[in-house]
Amino acid sequence: MDTWAAIRSERTSLVDALSGLPDEAWDKPSLCAGWRVRDVAAHLIATAQMTPPKFVVKLAASGFRFPAMAAADIRRVTAGAGNADLVALYRSLVGSRNAPPGPATSWLGETIVHGEDIFRALGPHRDHPVEQVTAVADFYAGSNLLIGAKDRIAGLTLRASDTDWSHGAGPEVTGPVIALVLAMTGRKQILDDLAGEGVTILRERA
Repeated sequence: MDTWAAIRSERTSLVDALSGLPDEAWDKPSLCAGWRVRDVAAHLIATAQMTPPKFVVKLAASGFRFPAMAAADIRRVTAGAGNADLVALYRSLVGSRNAPPGPATSWLGETIVHGEDIFRALGPHRDHPVEQVTAVADFYAGSNLLIGAKDRIAGLTLRASDTDWSHGAGPEVTGPVIALVLAMTGRKQILDDLAGEGVTILRERA
């Protein structure tokens, strides 16, 4: 899979969906605690504008506290920007290969997961190519980068009910692969979409 092509495709799909949102939806809470829909969109914009040197400088300026850095970037992106402005800016960045330091699959995962943060909070879900979701699932299953996914699922078997994907050993957690990805990233709201004795353990770790 060409990961950057997948990121471009996912961003294009997401910005098309964002462009159809009514104004009142942009101020609704997302699945990301403390972030409105427009905050999540601004965070994705900031990621697509980032470079490794900028990331280091911004992180240092925020006292090496990633949440503080992300909040500052959200304020910067949203300052004086209307909803249509955010859509236009994000659309201009769909092909950007700028990013913080890290593997490209992490930015595909961020785009998919934050898109789910928005649209699952609003009600309608979006479809994603299964090969992109399973690539992200493989990445998160082996990574503790920022969100601690690898530790969160330690000692559990994750098994997708809609495609041939599984990981780990131990009490089982089953459900759609996108729901498993969201559970790996700590979205406790998704746990009701999963089944198996391992769900209780995930709920304690979320």
